[in-house]
Amino acid sequence: MATSATSDLTAPAMAAPSLVSDYVALFKPRVSAMSVLTAGAGLYLGDLHSGISPFHVSSVIAMAGIAIVTCGSSVLNQALERKSDARMKRTANRPMVTGRIGLVHGLLLGFAAIFLGSLWLAVSTNLLTGTLTLLTATSYVAIYTPLKRISSVNTFIGAFPGALPPLIGWTAARGLIEWPAVALFAVIFVWQFPHFMAIGWMYREDYRNGGIRVAANQTPLVWAARSTVAQALFYAVLMIPVSLWTTWLGITGIPYAVVATVLGLGYLWYTVRFAAILKNPADPASRILARNLLKASVIYLPLLLAAMILNARGRLLF
Repeated sequence: MATSATSDLTAPAMAAPSLVSDYVALFKPRVSAMSVLTAGAGLYLGDLHSGISPFHVSSVIAMAGIAIVTCGSSVLNQALERKSDARMKRTANRPMVTGRIGLVHGLLLGFAAIFLGSLWLAVSTNLLTGTLTLLTATSYVAIYTPLKRISSVNTFIGAFPGALPPLIGWTAARGLIEWPAVALFAVIFVWQFPHFMAIGWMYREDYRNGGIRVAANQTPLVWAARSTVAQALFYAVLMIPVSLWTTWLGITGIPYAVVATVLGLGYLWYTVRFAAILKNPADPASRILARNLLKASVIYLPLLLAAMILNARGRLLF
C-alpha cells in the first residue's frame, strides 16, 4: 500500500474494500450458496410430494429466510474465529481480522440475521422450519465452531448442521419431518466427508497455524494421511447406496438412480486417486490430488441434485 504522495504518483493505488464488499466476505457467498442450493432442492421435492408446483411466492419467501440465517451464521463464525483466521494465509484478510468490521458490528449483524431470518421463517412458513433453522445456526456457531480448536471430531459434528438445509427446505414445503427429508439429510451428510478431507489436506499447514484441528494435521504425518484417506474412502463408498435412498422411497425414479450410480462411482474414483497420498504424504504434489477431489465434490453435488429435480417422482421436472 502506498504510504506517501510520491509513491502515490509512481504506483497505482489499490482500491480499499468497501462496506458492501466486506459484507459479502462476511456472508461467505460460496458456502452460503451451497446451503441455499441444497435447501432449494429439499423445498422443490417437498412441494412435488405435496402435489403442487414448486414455483410460487411462498418458495421464494422461504428461500430468502434460509439465506438470511445462513449468512448470519457465517458472520458469527468469523467473529468467533477472527484470531485463528489471522494466523492463516487464506483468511488473514477477512474483514473482522483486519478490523475493517468491528467485533460489535459483526456480532450485531450476525445475531440480527439469525434471529430475524428464523422469525421470518416461523411466521411465513411454519414454526418447525423456523425452529430447525435457528437450531442449525446455533449448533454451527455455538458447538461446531469452538470445537474446531479442541478436537478433529469437529468434522463429524459439523456435518450435522451442514446437512440440515435440504431437510429444512422439505419442512418449509410440507410442515413436518418425513423419511424423504431424512434421506436428503443423509445425502448431504455423507457427501461432506470426502469434500472436507480434501480441504483439510490442502490446507493442513494453514489449519495447524490457526489452531484448527482436522484429521490431516494430526501427528505423525503418516497417521494423518491414513485417517484422512480412510474417512474419505468410507464415505465415498457409502455415498452410492445413500444417494439411491430417494429412489427406494419413491421420491425419484430409475433414471435418477442410474445417474446417481454413475456420479457416485465417479466421486469414488477421485477419492481412490486421492488415496495415493499414502505413498508419500509429505510430497507437495499430494495437494494436487486433494484439489482434484475437491473439484469433483463441488461438481458432483449440484449434478446429483439436478438429477433429483429433473426426475422427481419418476417424471421430467414436475
